[in-house]
Amino acid sequence: MLLIVGNRAAAQYYFYNDGYYDTPLMFEVGGTIGAMNSLTDIGGKKGIGGKFVKDLNMGNTEFTGGAYIAALYKYTVGVRLEVNFGKISAEDSVLSKVATTDIARARYNRNLSFRTNITEVAAVAEFHPLFAFIDWTARDGEPPRFSPYVLGGISYFSFNPQAKLNNTWVNLQPLSTEGQGFAEYPDRKPYKLNALAFPVGAGIKYELSPMINLRAEFMYRATTTDYIDDVSTNYIDKSLYANYFAGTKLVNAVLLSDRQRGEYLPQTYPDKKRGNPKDKDNFFSANLKIGIALGRERQ
Repeated sequence: MLLIVGNRAAAQYYFYNDGYYDTPLMFEVGGTIGAMNSLTDIGGKKGIGGKFVKDLNMGNTEFTGGAYIAALYKYTVGVRLEVNFGKISAEDSVLSKVATTDIARARYNRNLSFRTNITEVAAVAEFHPLFAFIDWTARDGEPPRFSPYVLGGISYFSFNPQAKLNNTWVNLQPLSTEGQGFAEYPDRKPYKLNALAFPVGAGIKYELSPMINLRAEFMYRATTTDYIDDVSTNYIDKSLYANYFAGTKLVNAVLLSDRQRGEYLPQTYPDKKRGNPKDKDNFFSANLKIGIALGRERQ
């Protein structure tokens, strides 16, 4: 019996500790909770704002959750399939205290806002350098319980931007708020409510026990769409909506495509800048994951 166990361990198992064997290929299933935020054309940091993360408004942080299954080879390289659910939102009204001389005043006067739910399916690869450069199986005792790692991958996500009008949330994509699909704007095609993203990030994994581990992780998604917030290019001539829509849809399109206040109200300025098509919309999350190890066996 001892010979059989010894041969088994030598062939495909190695010691994790004095109570468990490990296999080179470990599997893990788990869940995720965390916080999600975004960088889009709308809103930004209170005040004049700035580029990239300098324009991040932490007040718009929303909840995110999900689940995942992962495979990890010799603690070093792994792949993960996960599904995430979250929400992002922003509003230009947060800039209300901006001085009239500040450049951010134009964003406040634009007066746009949005919210959207996010559903994401991601395939992510992770790399653990602490195990890549040290052979812990050749050392006495347990491997370290913590492991920092970096990650990258691809994801497919859905979204549906909405704005609030008269206490009702209205879907923005069907309203062609920047003339998408209109003959007068042949270069503006209706945008899809799903897109690709490229997650990158880093985290640290800590093993609470041979069977349970925790991860603290940050993941940033650079996306392929500029319409998560329904804002990208320029205003259009609002009189065109009557050629395409009627009834409530016509009213909503006119009111939600141009909500400018202050010195711009109530006129429309066709081709005046509404968003920045040079920068795609991006979102990110900070997560806490708890996982259950599969494949580790008792001695």
